[in-house]
Amino acid sequence: MKIFSREQVYEGDRLTAEKQNITSTDLMERAATQIFNWMHMRMQGAQVPVHVFCGIGNNGGDGLVIARHLITHGYNVKTYVVNCSDKRSKDFLINYDRIKNVTKEWPMLLKCEEDFPEIHPDDIIVDAIFGIGLNRPVADWVKSLFKHFKTTKAFTLSVDIPSGLSTEKVPENEDDVVWAGYTLSFASPKLVFFLPETAKYTVQWEVLDIGLDQEFMHTTVTDVELIGKFEVLPIYIPRDKFSHKGLFGHSFIIGGSYGKIGAVTLASRGALAAGAGLVSVFTPKCGYSVLQSSFPEAMVFTDINEELITDIKFDIEPTVVGIGVGVGTNTKTLKAFEAFLKQNKAPLVIDADGINILAKKKTLLKLLPENTVLTPHPKELERLIGAWKDDFDKLDKVTAFSKKHKVIVVLKGANTITVLEDKLYVNTTGNPGLSTAGSGDVLTGIITGLISQGYNPLVASIFGVYLHGKSADIAVEDFGYQSLIASHIIDYLGEAYLDLFKQPEPQVPEENPEEEKA
Repeated sequence: MKIFSREQVYEGDRLTAEKQNITSTDLMERAATQIFNWMHMRMQGAQVPVHVFCGIGNNGGDGLVIARHLITHGYNVKTYVVNCSDKRSKDFLINYDRIKNVTKEWPMLLKCEEDFPEIHPDDIIVDAIFGIGLNRPVADWVKSLFKHFKTTKAFTLSVDIPSGLSTEKVPENEDDVVWAGYTLSFASPKLVFFLPETAKYTVQWEVLDIGLDQEFMHTTVTDVELIGKFEVLPIYIPRDKFSHKGLFGHSFIIGGSYGKIGAVTLASRGALAAGAGLVSVFTPKCGYSVLQSSFPEAMVFTDINEELITDIKFDIEPTVVGIGVGVGTNTKTLKAFEAFLKQNKAPLVIDADGINILAKKKTLLKLLPENTVLTPHPKELERLIGAWKDDFDKLDKVTAFSKKHKVIVVLKGANTITVLEDKLYVNTTGNPGLSTAGSGDVLTGIITGLISQGYNPLVASIFGVYLHGKSADIAVEDFGYQSLIASHIIDYLGEAYLDLFKQPEPQVPEENPEEEKA
């Protein structure tokens, strides 16, 4: 799914009105009616008090349409206009006149804190105050209204985006934004729904199809894409009946040090479970017995040193190399890492201490093959690119880093984001159970194993992140968040693959309240 920028949304609205020969007011009616339908289907006429708060721009116009339909369908509605400016949009004014034609109780004008209505915890708030076009500071009394919403503990439904939340920056104060229980977003979700500092402003979100021009939807290139099952299914490479292991590449995992052989074991197991034809491991001597006994499918090469990697020598030609897990940052290891990079010709996946070594000696970045995959956790990323002011600043720094060094960066988190230059791929699988030791090592292995099979590094990163998260989503059903461990991700990887081809269970059609009345 594409995530459109604010400018692209405006262009989509304009093109749709032009091509479908409708007015912007017609498009507003269509979009807001979709929100009413969503509410109507769930409320089934229930007389819960609904408080619709409208701004004086187009988001407020949406709110007036919603309120009008709620009124004409017999709901218990109170409508308010948040009078935060003297300027009113054309479509707001049109719908202000329309709502006055269906009720004697005209919208109440709010101008200060003394005007705030009483709202009970069991009521519903519809937030249609500010949309994506907000480009001015929010007045203090309006911020107090947002706090009033939060204090009431009433369920809050935001139209398109929680009011006060920008699509392009992090709020300076969390009280400057409506905290929504649910956001119904037009045409596409917003990037801010997936960033750590801004995702908290909506507990859940859903995209509504408002009938934007299909050519615009399909041909517009976006900087951000949301990755789910339907995005990764087309990139899956099926296997032929007469396949053999030689067709699926040779993954080579380099890592481990005394006490950290588990990291390289998890990564190498992840590579094989992801589908690599062969997996070899290079590790200090202390890892030999561990790997040969715990992971008999792997071939093992060892350093001359018992506890550290000091001299990376091997006599194979790997398809891809995953390096860095558990390797440490000893000076001898750093030198061995540099010597390896100078003679390496294979694609690379670098994680953990491999990234820390790059951060210690940034001149090594020049030795990385194009499209090398880096998979840092936040602290490793900070060592590599420096501190950032907020999530948007972090994305700016990462995209600049990716462009400069021609690398792919996988930003691990609740919604892991894969970055290649200016393009962001936001993952939708995964859960808090992944906050466990070794889960990143497994991800390194999975991406390495996918590159081994012929997936290009970007596709392998996107697909690997998806499978890693999906495996955890399936495993958590058996183990819960707290008891999920990294090995479970590997154990359930097969089920994540199989899930790609599962058909959704047929849904029983919901009854339409209007049909019941008829």
